[in-house]
Amino acid sequence: MRLLLIGDLLGRSGREAALKHIPVLRARLRLDFVAVNAENASHGFGLAPEMAEALFAAGADVITLGNHAWDRREIIPYIATERRLLRALNFPPGTPGEGAYLATLADGRKVLTAQAMGRLFMEPLDCPFRAVEELLTRHRLGVTAQAILLDIHAEASSEKMAFAHAFDGRVSAVTGTHTHVPTADHQILPGGSAYVTDLGMSGDYDSVIGMQTGAALGRFIRKMPGEKLSPAEGEATLCGAFVETDDATGLARRISPLRLGGRLAPVMPDA
Repeated sequence: MRLLLIGDLLGRSGREAALKHIPVLRARLRLDFVAVNAENASHGFGLAPEMAEALFAAGADVITLGNHAWDRREIIPYIATERRLLRALNFPPGTPGEGAYLATLADGRKVLTAQAMGRLFMEPLDCPFRAVEELLTRHRLGVTAQAILLDIHAEASSEKMAFAHAFDGRVSAVTGTHTHVPTADHQILPGGSAYVTDLGMSGDYDSVIGMQTGAALGRFIRKMPGEKLSPAEGEATLCGAFVETDDATGLARRISPLRLGGRLAPVMPDA
């Protein structure tokens, strides 16, 4: 199976890059499934329902959120009915929406996508390890799903790496989001799961993690509240990872970075 995981869309430039490139990439890389993190798609904070609909129409199969999941209040009734939009699995019971989605492709193959949120330097949610462990008691790679994708939305690289090793061999890929900086540690772990610490931001890299530099600099230099943070609106670099899996086992054959457009050096996986 051929899968594309796209990192945090940041503001209008990130959304426009995704809407422009996803249809082209689906054809060029012969993709079976596309997952997009879009928790910063609406002016840098949250996701509006109409933006989710546009991403689905462009070819996203599932959208994940993160710590900014509820910044746009209108997403709450939308996520209650749209199963392809995921909040973190380890939110407390009773939180609207779902943390995992089992998609059935046109050819009958199934892809399970789940998101968990880390706890180091983040909100003190339920344990992400226990949440995924419980999910995997109900889903087995190569049996109930031909591919299983985990989005670990976390601040600490150590927590992301530990999370990946905890589930190595039982999922197809563990890909990190949240820090908005693409890491260079794409690899297949000993058990056969693909891993990268962070997919990177899909947004304007002439910025401070996607935000205009002026307001961000003021906060660091003066240590006082100041101008509201706003997304940088230059050309975005679409960042993500391409993963190819074995249909018999569900384990990864390869993982390659993808960077397209904007300021970062381009990287395009071999088709």
